[in-house]
Amino acid sequence: MKAKKNLIVVGDRVLIDPDEGMDKTSSGLYLPDTVKAKEKVIGGYVVKSGPGYAIHNPNVSDEPWAAGKTQEVRYIPLQATEGDYAIFLKDSAMEIEFEGKKYLIVPHSSILALVRTELTDGDS
Repeated sequence: MKAKKNLIVVGDRVLIDPDEGMDKTSSGLYLPDTVKAKEKVIGGYVVKSGPGYAIHNPNVSDEPWAAGKTQEVRYIPLQATEGDYAIFLKDSAMEIEFEGKKYLIVPHSSILALVRTELTDGDS
């Protein structure tokens, strides 16, 4: 039997596959690591998003005598969804490696813009 690992992103964080195309200029020149290190904004594709910002449920009491009640966590969802191209602040990104591939985990608040591809009818 083979076990499958599943990466779960928590809270207001987004898992991003960094854009390797950022190594070249628009004219095709390759940028050295010293130039890339000075970049403050980078981009990549959203692989997964966390559930969002946890919010307090006012209908559930925090009193100890009400401990028998189950508290269901509610979230404000994130704007970033799987497949979006995110432009974000590099300084806030944390690099991880999962199953041999490098990813960045970025707080949703560090994302500056999202590019979302939407399919439309060719008639309009």
